Amino acid sequence: MFSLNELKQTRVDQEVREEGEQKAKLEVVLKLLALGLTLEEIVQALDLDVAQVH
Repeated sequence: MFSLNELKQTRVDQEVREEGEQKAKLEVVLKLLALGLTLEEIVQALDLDVAQVH
């Protein structure tokens, strides 16, 4: 059985965390678009690649 610390070091855990972060950023993107920011402003503010947002 893995300890919590060992589980946090697995590739699966890292991938899940990254996926969660990406989903959170995309939710923010939608909110910022609704506020009238341009795609370029959002990409710059969130340090994203245009391909990730588009």
